[in-house]
Amino acid sequence: MASSKVPNMQLNSGHEMPVVGYGTFNLFKENEVRDATRVALEVGYRHIDTAWVYKTEAEVGDAITPKIQDGSVKRSDLFITTKLWNTYHHPDDVEEHCRDSLAKLQTDYLDLYLMHWPFAVAAEDKTAWILSESLKPSDIDYIDTWRAMEELVIKGLVKTIGVSNFNIQQLKRLLAADNLRYKPAVNQVEVHPYYTNNELLDYCKQENIVVTAYSPLGKGGAAYTSQPLPNILEDAVVTKLAAKYNKSPAQVVLRWAIGRGYTVVPKSVTPSRIKDNLEIFDFALTEDEIRTISGLDRNFKCVTLDKFKDYPEYPFTWLSTKK
Repeated sequence: MASSKVPNMQLNSGHEMPVVGYGTFNLFKENEVRDATRVALEVGYRHIDTAWVYKTEAEVGDAITPKIQDGSVKRSDLFITTKLWNTYHHPDDVEEHCRDSLAKLQTDYLDLYLMHWPFAVAAEDKTAWILSESLKPSDIDYIDTWRAMEELVIKGLVKTIGVSNFNIQQLKRLLAADNLRYKPAVNQVEVHPYYTNNELLDYCKQENIVVTAYSPLGKGGAAYTSQPLPNILEDAVVTKLAAKYNKSPAQVVLRWAIGRGYTVVPKSVTPSRIKDNLEIFDFALTEDEIRTISGLDRNFKCVTLDKFKDYPEYPFTWLSTKK
């Protein structure tokens, strides 16, 4: 169950996920994520989103465990998400990789385990960093990886499985796989007012796949894109609505996202912003206002992982021809 402050969204697995989670991507100062996650739990977050490649799982575990031990939260109240990294797509590696995440997070099970990207990566050192020059394309089929992830559910290590950064064609191929035992419950992708991702959202809704938006405020690490990042929070449309509702621009953008029917995992290490990002359920935008913000779409992606654009199954092939 989620905190009473945050509504849940039903997943096709039968489980429920809080519609706002605390994101831990791209935060690398020692103990920063640990301390920020503690704040997130204290102000009411119950969904914590991390990934093996973020290198934050251990600090998330260090934040959660004392809160469970002192009775502040129950493990059953929490929804913990992490992700399978690309160098571990071989079916023989999936369970070991998942167990590594479980150990770092100090928990016996995951509420949601996502395949982080649809493309597999080969490396002599599987722990090599995301931008390492040693990484090479791999021909491992994500369908085979998915079948290994299904085994994690059967073994009780994971309650729900899903994907991240899958495009429509990749989802269709996965859903068409023979003898599919578990349908992906979630597709975590980039969505924000400058990248509304309408077609993918519509397809996921049609297939009863919940979308979780990363970079919901239109921010991403500079190392993951070749383009300068515009500031959505300074857009005149957003700031005008923020003034109308006496809310911050970030709160307006997050409320817009919830109004469109998907979940979000904003990130911050500033306590006041962590709290503010959850304080979005005491107002609602009108349908016209939601449409107006959606009209800001520029088809602008913050996270492109240009390094991998020539890999098989790179999901953003349109970026290669974008002018």
